[in-house]
Order: sequence, then structure tokens, then C-alpha cells
Amino acid sequence: QVRVVESGGGLAQPGGSLRLSCTVSASRFRLYAMGWYRQAPGEERELVAHITMSGITDYADYVKDRFAITRDSADNTVDLQMKNLKPKDATVYSCRAEGTIEDAMVDYWGQGTQVTVSS
Repeated sequence: QVRVVESGGGLAQPGGSLRLSCTVSASRFRLYAMGWYRQAPGEERELVAHITMSGITDYADYVKDRFAITRDSADNTVDLQMKNLKPKDATVYSCRAEGTIEDAMVDYWGQGTQVTVSS
């Protein structure tokens, strides 16, 4: 069984900061990468930041220089540090874990965490 548990999020003022964390717990699951995605109402889900367990990162252009994704491979945890938050960053953020179970590629999603940016 694979569990993807997110924490963090909440309310920040414009220009403020928040940290999201995501932990994967699983048996027989070999984790290769994790990422944070967000989806505003009526919009497609989009990639925010992605990291492989070897440390290769990828960011959406609109969060470069503001967000940073890091991982702890030993704990299967990924953090997303968000700085200089803007009102348009407010939405639900979801964590995705990518890997294999018995050589089959699989991915799992968390339930999402709300980020609100408001003064």
C-alpha cells in the first residue's frame, strides 16, 4: 500500500512564505521522483516543481526564483518552500509520487492542501 501525505499550506499574505511537505510511505514501491502540482477551479492541473530522488529539479516558469523544491531520499519526503507568494498562487496543491512496483511504472497522488494568499 502506498500513502502520500501532504502537510503545510494555509494562509499567507502577499509577499509572504509557506512550506509544503509531502511524505511517501510504501512497501514494494521504488520511488524515483516527486512533484508538486496545482489546480485552480476550472483550470487544468499544472506542474509547479518536480524533483528526482537523485536531485534533478524542474520548475514552472512562473515560480522560478520564488519556489524551491528539496528532497530527503532517506525519508521519502519532499518539501516545497514558497516565497514572495502572489494572489495567483492561491489554490490547491497536490503531491505526486512516481516510481515502480515490481518494474511497473506507477504514480500516486496526495489529497491536496489549500494555499490561500490574502491580506
